[in-house]
This record gives sequence, structure tokens and C-alpha cells, in this order.
Amino acid sequence: MLRLCLLLAAGTLAAQPAPEFFPMAAWYGGGKARAPMLEPDARAKKETWRGDLRRIKSLGFNAIRCWMDWASGEPAEGRYQFDTLEVLLELAEQEGLKVIVQVYMDAAPDWVGRKYPDSLFVAASGYVMKSESSPGYCNDHAGVRQATLGFYAALAERARRSPAFHGWDLWSEPHVINWATATFLPNAEYCFCPHSAARFRAWLEKKYGSLEALNRAWYRRFTAWDEVEPNRLSTILSYSDYIDWRLFIREKLGEDLRARYEAVKRVAPDRVATSHAAAPNLFTSPLAGEGSPDDWIMARQVDYYGTSFYPKHSYAVGRDVPWRGALLDFARSTGYARGGRGFWIGELQGGFGTVALNVSGTVTPEDLRIWTWSALARGAKGIHFYAWYPMSSGYESGGYGLIQLDGTVTERAREAGRVAQVVAKNQKLFLEARPPRSQVAVVFNPLVYMVGGRQRAATYGGPQGEAGGIERDSMLGVYRALFSSNVPVDFVHVNDLNPETLAPYKLLFLQYPLMLPERAGGAIAGWVRAGGAAVAEARLAWNNERGYASEIIPGLGLHEVFGCRETAVQSIPGSRTALRWATNALPGVREGDTLPARLYEETLEPLNERAQVAARFADGRPAAVLSRYGRGKTLALGSYLAMAHQQQPEAVAERFFQALADWAGVERPVEVTGGPVEVRMLEAGADRLVFVFNHRQQAVEPVLRVPGRWTASDLVTGQAEPALHKRLAPNEVWVLRLQARAQ
Repeated sequence: MLRLCLLLAAGTLAAQPAPEFFPMAAWYGGGKARAPMLEPDARAKKETWRGDLRRIKSLGFNAIRCWMDWASGEPAEGRYQFDTLEVLLELAEQEGLKVIVQVYMDAAPDWVGRKYPDSLFVAASGYVMKSESSPGYCNDHAGVRQATLGFYAALAERARRSPAFHGWDLWSEPHVINWATATFLPNAEYCFCPHSAARFRAWLEKKYGSLEALNRAWYRRFTAWDEVEPNRLSTILSYSDYIDWRLFIREKLGEDLRARYEAVKRVAPDRVATSHAAAPNLFTSPLAGEGSPDDWIMARQVDYYGTSFYPKHSYAVGRDVPWRGALLDFARSTGYARGGRGFWIGELQGGFGTVALNVSGTVTPEDLRIWTWSALARGAKGIHFYAWYPMSSGYESGGYGLIQLDGTVTERAREAGRVAQVVAKNQKLFLEARPPRSQVAVVFNPLVYMVGGRQRAATYGGPQGEAGGIERDSMLGVYRALFSSNVPVDFVHVNDLNPETLAPYKLLFLQYPLMLPERAGGAIAGWVRAGGAAVAEARLAWNNERGYASEIIPGLGLHEVFGCRETAVQSIPGSRTALRWATNALPGVREGDTLPARLYEETLEPLNERAQVAARFADGRPAAVLSRYGRGKTLALGSYLAMAHQQQPEAVAERFFQALADWAGVERPVEVTGGPVEVRMLEAGADRLVFVFNHRQQAVEPVLRVPGRWTASDLVTGQAEPALHKRLAPNEVWVLRLQARAQ
């Protein structure tokens, strides 16, 4: 774990330029070529492109996000062609726009493969993947790595000369292998080339220190380091080797991003450097064969990390409001963790989406207004609409454009521009604004995906690499249940469970907590002892981080904290069960309430007089235990209620989770009466920004109460608001600036 901690801390060593510009950008790479492709003859098209940039600026955008692919930028070794970038920088400077450059290294030049024929990606099956414009070549190869960083440095040398150049996105939607799928390979996993194996061995040497220690951990009999290979098989003995392989993938992605960051910062230290995920870890799996990053690790390597945001992508029915909120709050949680500066929306869906024959629902102006303000309400520090023109080729052909492919400007583009104008007018305010600290923590734990090693059957798929399973649904279920009460929720990485990080929270959710690192047990115990309230679902700490079972469950000594132990556990036919509440000790939950649950029934035995049975299964077995520990309190649940609520929301479950917030003493930053609205808040010095969303199809008249004395104004119109009360039309967003008045 030492290496992981070093990676998580790495971002604090970076030069941190003071924020001075809030990009509200349209993706535009010159003409109608789709990223990462470029149109030829940039100089000849300069005046045509000027017209595009003028239209972009006239709507209210203050930046463009262009791109450069390695194959176009370095067609022969050491010969650089940056004419497209040069033209766009010249135009942007003349037209008063800033430029963010997206770099695509997966679109790699063929000369790299010819020079380094041993640099091709190798699947777990042994299949060697030749690059076909993507995915390029394995960065674990020393020659490829040197060439990659050399290209970044050369690009930085050219870009830094322009005052219009604001910064970078160094890696779009990072994976080990990007945007290439061998559809004929089942369960393809990368990379197993000799260079990746050597890098893995070096990682293991640093982690374990000796071959003897590795043999003990893996239960193996290696006699030399060169015998060690990445895990490929599932065995009945131990899967510590598989856990190490998956953790290595996530850490090496962080190292690779950091190397890119340092390459450009050495040349242009005063320009911002970022990266963004395809989707936050809430929707991805560390078991993904193409290699998924850890958002917390990645966020520490750059000035800003962020995410793509495609609420409708290519689906007939778009994502619902709590789903969208969870995505944005997850990105917020990673961007602001450990004193971070925030996050960027690297791609925000600009128009209807397509993936081959799949076409999404219509993207409306109201959609773009709500999506954009939703990101701003979480403290995003940059938003980049994907894209100005629809995709002109590929399986996304015709999709995702703010305007039409023939250049017709749409009302949704105008609406996005109107929001951009408000941000530009209040740029300093938005740059300073930060989300208030939540009092509720939901634990993100990548280890729970690894229970069982390769033997587990993981569901994986979707156009954005989303994992569909209990891990995701358990986090979403907690968030969904609290969403309607406007209780802010932070997602906290399991490796950040320590006294300092936990101190601000009053309520900690350990949903689907089957595997925990050993040091987390002590951190949780100390926090509860000091007064925290913890809720854990079934089989808490069943395994430690090596995949070894605890002698008593809850494990890691947490049976003492939760005042109970597991005496039996069973899977339920059909995976559906229920907990019948048996006490009035939890305010808001009545004796006799039936709470839907899924998958397991874990029988829990109270261990002392401070513990009481709080719920039972249908046959009377204890299904939940309330207990006290030190100055704090705990609730152990013998099944999975959060997943059940995500899969089939019910009012009784929502009331239960909201009662837990009251039980823990969680405070609401804003009180709302008069109508169901979403309310989010940012703090900017003594000022507050309050965002009120009416997601309903009928008007509502909410009344807000914010502690303190305030002078209120509508941020969009600039008009004074004599009262925090307004009639909101369907899909309306009300943005308020509150300025403190003397007491």
C-alpha cells in the first residue's frame, strides 16, 4: 500500500498555477473532422475556420478544445507537423478565444511499430494486436515511452508560444488500451507483453522487497524474479496474485499520466494540465480488460482531473436525475479530495448520440441548461461541450453536435452559450466557489470487485465501459435514497479512511463491504469511538486486502464496533428478501416496516448489552443490530438494502435511509418547503451560490431557508430577490447569489 499512498500524494508536488480562467469551451478541431482526425491543408482553410470560431464566440463560449493525434503530429520520427494547431492558435488569439489542446497518443504513427516491433499489445490469450490507427503501442516499452514523452515535449514547445494557449488535456478517457476492440476475443485483457511483465515485476519488488516475501503472499515457489508472470488463471488456493495484478494496472496508469504531466510542465509550467475519465469509478470496474484507472490516483497527477458526461449517450431513455447527480458528485468528490482544486467536465454531450444503430433520445435546450448548471453546482472548474459539429464519420456518425453538420446553429447551442455568458460575467466568483463539506460519506472500495478473484462472474459492458453490478448499484442506492432530501453526499476512497479524512463526517456508509484493507478497520473503529455513526451491510470485512477470510465476521475487529457477529449466512433463491423492522429506536422508521433487500441473509447475534436486534427476517432470525461503541453508534444490516433501492426504489427504503441521516445528526445546508426541488450550494468566501432545479414536468413554488442573514439576487438576471421563494416552471433552474448581511 506504500506505493499507492505515494501515488495519491504525488499531485501535491506539482506546480499549481493560480486559477484565472474558467473555460466554457466547444470541442472544435478545425472544420468538420471528428476527433482525433484532422482535416488536411489547414492554412488553406483558415478563413473558413475563422467563421466557425466567430460563431462559437458570438454564442458566449470563451474557448475551444482542439486536438492533436500523434500519427498526424509526428508522421516520421522527429518530424513534427503542427500546422492545424498553429492555425487554430493564430485564429483564437485574433478572435479572443482560449485554446485547450486534447492529445491522442492511441492514434500512433506506424513508424513506432516498425522501429519497435516488440511493442504491440498482447492479450491474456497471447493474441498480439496490431495497431489499426489505434490503439497504438504499449507504453511499458522503454522506446515507446521515450517517444511518447518526446512528442508531448515538442508539442508543448510549440503551443507555449501562443498567448491563446490555456492548457492541456493530456489523456482522454485513460485506459491501458484505448478505443480498439478485438470483437473476436472473449474477455480480452491487456497487456501481457514482455515489457508489461517486466514492469509488473519491478512493481512487485518495490511492494514486497524480496522474492521470499512474494512467495509467501502468493503461495508460490519462484526461484528468480524473471519467473514471475502476471496472473492468468483462477486457482483454489489464493488469488493474491490477481489482486496485485489489478492494483498494478491502476497504479501504472497514474504513473503514466504523471509522466505526461511532467513532460509538458518542464516546457510550459504555467499552463494548466488536465485529464478526464470516460466515466467516474462509480460506473467502471477495476476488472475491465482494457484497464481502468482509479480516479483518486489520477486526480493527484494533474492540475484537474474530470469526467465525460453523456446523460443520454446512445440510449432511448436518458439517465435519470439521481444518476446524473451521483456521477457529478463522484467527480466532485475525487476533484476536491485532500484539498484538491476541483474537476473539469472534459466532454459534455452536445446533441443526440449514436453508436452504430443505437440512437439516443433528443437532446433539448432544457437538457443542456440543466446538465450544465448541474455540473457548475458541484463546483466544476471547466466545461467542454462535445462537440461543435456532429461526428462526421465512424460509428458515432451524425451524433453529439451542438449544431447541425451543415452549420445550422441550434437552439440548444444558443442555450449552452447563454449559460457560458453567465459564467464569463461571474468568472471570479465561479473560480473561487467550492462545495461545502458533506457530513455523509459513502465508501468507494475497488477491492470489493475482486472478491473471488478470476472465479467471480463479473458483468461488464456498455458503450462507456460501465460495469453493471452490485458494487455500482449499492453506491447508487444510498445516493438515490438521500437525493430527494438534498443531503450532500461525498464518496470517499477506502484507502483514505483515516482520522483526518473521516473527522468532518457524521455518517459513514459501508455498503457491500465484503473486502476491506486491514488498516481501515482501525480507522473506522477510532472514528466511531470518537462519536461517528457507521452503517454496514452484510458480511463486513469478510476478506482482507489479500483475499484472506476473517475468523469472525464482521472482520478486522469490527465485530466489537458493531456489537454483533455473523452466526449464519445464505444466498436467497431469486435474490430477494426483506428485513422487518423490530424497534422504534430509529427516528422515522416504525416497528413493522418492511425493508426490501437482496442477495444474502446474514444472521447476526448481538454480543453485549449495548447491542439490540433492530430487524428480523421472515422466519424470525436477527437481521440487523443497533449498537453503541464509545461515543458513537453503529447499525449492522444482514443483507443489501442499498442495491435493492437502486434496482427498485420504494418509499419505505427512502424513508429508512433519510432516517439514518437524522439518527447521525446530519445537518441540511438548505431547508426546502413548498415543493420537491433539487438544491445545491457552493461557498465563495462569505458569499453563497444556491442552485435550485425543478426537474418535474409541472411548476413548483419552493421556499428556501438558508441559515444566516443574506441579501439575495438572481445570478442570471442580476435582479434582487426579496425572498427565497419563487414559482419555477418545468425544467427551470434558479441560480441565486447570497451575500452576507451584518447581523
